[in-house]
Amino acid sequence: MGCFGCFDGGSKRQRKEEDRLASEEARAKAAEAAQKRQEQFENSAAGRAAKAQLAAASKQSNNNSKGEPVLKMG
Repeated sequence: MGCFGCFDGGSKRQRKEEDRLASEEARAKAAEAAQKRQEQFENSAAGRAAKAQLAAASKQSNNNSKGEPVLKMG
């Protein structure tokens, strides 16, 4: 068994490389799917509403802080 140990090492390396490539491919596919879901959401009514809500909140935030302190002492 001792002299066949070196053959198994090559197989392990090959398996490890195949696993690495499979993981890389899976990550790429997951990123592509996430990008597609993001685009679909942005084009949906809910996505447009969320975008409008964020814009309104940002605009309101900018209007509230025009050099005045946040807490005013009465």
